[in-house]
Amino acid sequence: MNIHTLLQAIDVIDSRNEASIDIKNIQYHSKKVTEGSLFVCVKGYKVDGHDYLKSAKDSGALAAIVEDYMDIDIMQFRVKDSRLALALLADKFYNHPSSEMKLIGITASNGKTSTSFMLNSILEAHQLKTGLIGTVIVKIDDEQIPSVLTTPESLDLHHYFRMMRDKGVSHATMEVSSSALELKRSAGADFDIVTLNNITREHIDNHGSFEAYYNFKAGLIRDAKADAVAILNLDDPMSIQLKDQTQAQVITYGVNDKSGHVWIENLDLSTGRARFTLHNKLGYQPFDIHVSIPGFHCVYNSLVAISAAMILKIPTEDIQKGISSLEGVERRFEYIFEDNFKIIDDHFANAGNIDVTLETLDYMTYKDLHFVYAIRGSRGVTVNKENAEAIVKWSKKLGVNEIIATKSIGHVIWKDEVTDEEEKVFLDVMKEANIKVHLYDKLEDAISKALNEVNDDDLILLAGCQGMDYGCNIALNQIEKMRPDIPRDVLRRPLKHRVAGLLEGEINE
Repeated sequence: MNIHTLLQAIDVIDSRNEASIDIKNIQYHSKKVTEGSLFVCVKGYKVDGHDYLKSAKDSGALAAIVEDYMDIDIMQFRVKDSRLALALLADKFYNHPSSEMKLIGITASNGKTSTSFMLNSILEAHQLKTGLIGTVIVKIDDEQIPSVLTTPESLDLHHYFRMMRDKGVSHATMEVSSSALELKRSAGADFDIVTLNNITREHIDNHGSFEAYYNFKAGLIRDAKADAVAILNLDDPMSIQLKDQTQAQVITYGVNDKSGHVWIENLDLSTGRARFTLHNKLGYQPFDIHVSIPGFHCVYNSLVAISAAMILKIPTEDIQKGISSLEGVERRFEYIFEDNFKIIDDHFANAGNIDVTLETLDYMTYKDLHFVYAIRGSRGVTVNKENAEAIVKWSKKLGVNEIIATKSIGHVIWKDEVTDEEEKVFLDVMKEANIKVHLYDKLEDAISKALNEVNDDDLILLAGCQGMDYGCNIALNQIEKMRPDIPRDVLRRPLKHRVAGLLEGEINE
């Protein structure tokens, strides 16, 4: 593509050594530059792309997008924000691929992954070619690519959209993280439906304050185009307050608040998997829903997916089939063992996530709860204090008098290690609430204690973020030794398509 045609996508302040050339590709990583590249100098938290401009030129870059001119003999175009420029240039280079499909953007503190999988399942039930971009995978019709970021870097994102268009994908669902919104990774994406499911105090340290975190999330709704639809949660004050801050058409839903466009009756969570009757003002007759993924939070997630499906005019039977046929999402209130007792594996991210998970347990029927919690490492005292306080809040209701906790040493990398301050604040909150803590350095020892104490009809909760990623695998390996009567393929079924927490040298079965 001619450089001047490409540059029509961005605001160039001025330029040096300008000439008419053809650009063969765009790169922001100097090691990926080839002959004919346009190199975009992106300023990151730790690395500044401007420092690699000479290396990019030596590898064949013909021109560069910069925020500050460099004393290097190469064509340079100066912009205010090279991150935004990268996104808009990528969209232009690939000829605006997201505009040729229905694109649904989902943001939330909790539930982005489950919501996106539910909606994708509904769309597939309607025999549509779909794309999915998120924390677990990038799905391009029948091709799957493991995810590195919740929302890919903008150049990669628009390349995925191009791949989707080339394979005939008509509908794509995308998780949009707060970091992606702050770093402009989703800029240029042509969203037809946007949602903000909920907001809790997650990633505060990354953004400096809760207000900044919220404003980045809210940007997906506030910046939606006039002919888009924004789906907002009546039960979440931070979500519904955006209804007058967007030019998009607003559709509302609620579980407690039944005054919106979508609401429910006859909620039954006795098994952990929700059943309810859905009512709406979107032209559909009331219909029954069985959510196959367990958890109270999945009621809310399903309402977002169903609302989006109704906006897209998906038939009732395909909505029902899509929601009921989805087996689960990895580490999102995932049943990993259901025999004489049950084990649930849950990605305990923050206080809001903990609230909805433990609220689900309050609806469920079981004898005793064995609570195994991986303390959240290197996320700060504030997050760990709030997480501990959320656990305490539910402790009396759930009959929790003691907790098995672990620092997951040996199963987390340096950036997820539990600090002394994080351990102390967790233990202090538990001590004040008179909850006994059995603290183990090793994840294996913590899980072993629960399995050695569990009885028939009990429930084990494996809770935690990165520290509990290996929990499922460890628990099933220990059960395999305890219960040789269970066929191995049946026992290890939850690991079949698992991404998180495979043991060294092991592959998915």
